[in-house]
Amino acid sequence: MARTRYWLMKSEPFKYPWSQLVTDGKTHWDGVRNYEARNNLRAMSVGDLCLFYHSNEGKEVVGVAKVVREAYPDPSTTEDWSCVDVAPVVALAKPVGLDAIRERKSLAQMQMLTRNRLSVTSVTAAEFRTILAMGETELP
Repeated sequence: MARTRYWLMKSEPFKYPWSQLVTDGKTHWDGVRNYEARNNLRAMSVGDLCLFYHSNEGKEVVGVAKVVREAYPDPSTTEDWSCVDVAPVVALAKPVGLDAIRERKSLAQMQMLTRNRLSVTSVTAAEFRTILAMGETELP
């Protein structure tokens, strides 16, 4: 059995907020137009867990989603881009803001900080656990 990997996916809440994912039950994560972020999508496996981050407005991790379908051609374009399908797992009891993430020394090397222009980044297991603890949340 493959081990779970962890990711962070950014969405502007005015375009697609966490609440919409909860309402929809699942969605395809499309529209990624950066090669490194696309390659991260292509590296995802079913069952991987993703921190759902509201970018621009809010700037906070608000939930955890899981990959329910591995990378396939992005239907919003005819070019070589990919998307995955994700479903909600749990909302964070306490959203974890960008400032709190920056202040935590153990998160200083988190890719969302070091590769901040990417909409999809890798997260280590330790970083994932730290964010959940900061958000006072346990996985169901």
